[in-house]
Amino acid sequence: MKLSVIGTGYLGATHAACMAELGFEVVGLDIDPAKVEALSRGELPFHEPGLPELLIKHVASGRLRFTTSYAEVGAWADVHFIGVGTPQRPGESAADMRYVDAAAVSLAEHISRDALIVGKSTVPVGTAERLATLIADTRDAAGLPGAVELAWNPEFLREGFAVKDTLTPDRLVVGVTSAQAEDVLREVYAQALAAGTPWIATDYATAELVKVAANAFLATKISFINAFSEITEQVGGDIGTLADAIGHDPRIGRRFLNAGVGFGGGCLPKDIRALQARVSELGLDRTMRFLAEMDDINLRRRDRVVDLAVQVLSHTLHGAPRRAPNGGAGHTPDPVSVQVLNGARIAILGVTFKPDSDDVRDSPALDVANRLYTAGADVAVYDPKGNANAAARFPRLDYVNTCEAALQGADLVILLTEWDEFKALDPTHVATLMARPTIIDARNVLDPSTWRQAGFTHAALGHRYID
Repeated sequence: MKLSVIGTGYLGATHAACMAELGFEVVGLDIDPAKVEALSRGELPFHEPGLPELLIKHVASGRLRFTTSYAEVGAWADVHFIGVGTPQRPGESAADMRYVDAAAVSLAEHISRDALIVGKSTVPVGTAERLATLIADTRDAAGLPGAVELAWNPEFLREGFAVKDTLTPDRLVVGVTSAQAEDVLREVYAQALAAGTPWIATDYATAELVKVAANAFLATKISFINAFSEITEQVGGDIGTLADAIGHDPRIGRRFLNAGVGFGGGCLPKDIRALQARVSELGLDRTMRFLAEMDDINLRRRDRVVDLAVQVLSHTLHGAPRRAPNGGAGHTPDPVSVQVLNGARIAILGVTFKPDSDDVRDSPALDVANRLYTAGADVAVYDPKGNANAAARFPRLDYVNTCEAALQGADLVILLTEWDEFKALDPTHVATLMARPTIIDARNVLDPSTWRQAGFTHAALGHRYID
């Protein structure tokens, strides 16, 4: 069986390389010739642990190659995976389906024999049924030979663990309309099934909803513990202990209950907004109304970091504790924030939305860094992998190549992404680099007592800050 993967971004490149690792011959297609040339040399345009090695291995083995030609993949492959992006429409919450639609039509126009098209992109419910009709109509109008069927197989990749999640998934979900399509996909995933991976064959709509339901639930857990952070910041208490205590309940679980600056990236934010937009189109506005509050809680965490920076610096620099009006809300800085932050040197550790990634899409960390700069702070940014992508979005920040360079002469350091490098910092050494030993742990990964013993003023999200 020969496979093609349409789209060679994060999802597509990962799926293509992993399918080659499973023994298939694979061709990846992208309409960007420069990307195709780079991948053909074994060069990835993004950071994902373990993936460069697979790419280089299978480009060299001949199992994996890349092209810009739909005619080539249409004539060659038996199964075609669509893994193109579904970003938010500019100025809207709904998903932009142009790229998925274009990929489906282009395949339909060029497949000249029996084949299965498999959607992997995250899409609004109802998309697969619409695309199945679009594909059939396109082929009928062109009078093309062969039977072409559509299936939907959502991905559940975690950035930083994408290779593992593809090769050894925790479940496989397929939306199919025939036993033949299911049999083909069982053959594709035979190794995972032999290892006992749960297999869920269902209809289109359920397969589409599984992915957005999972992301909505995870976003809800993160927002839930961050809502309680707002309480503990006001009345006291230990948010980490609270999360541990409720996480021992097997009905709740501890994962995704880490209080901090909130979620970001290319999936959770856009997916919950797209889900709200889709249910609104269906006339079910009230059904997912709670997701709007989850989104609001998440964005308020960014406000809180700015407010906490104002509190801490007004105390350490000016000796007169102050707070930003409205909790530092919004991208436009208020006069108090400007007065306190203007001229302060702030070291930002981490701008990717999570560690082991170079992804800065909807990154809370990068947003906070930009807000501090807008208020007049001198912001030095260091991220082990994300500096280049961050600089492409916000070039006005001062990006440095080492943690020490960011910390040098800083009045305040804010840990915004929990890279291992930052969790292992020696507070005694950090204090020798800074103008003032002051830190905000926005991810709750540092031991407060250790840093305070080293002479630091320590503040963290979810904890009450006492001037």
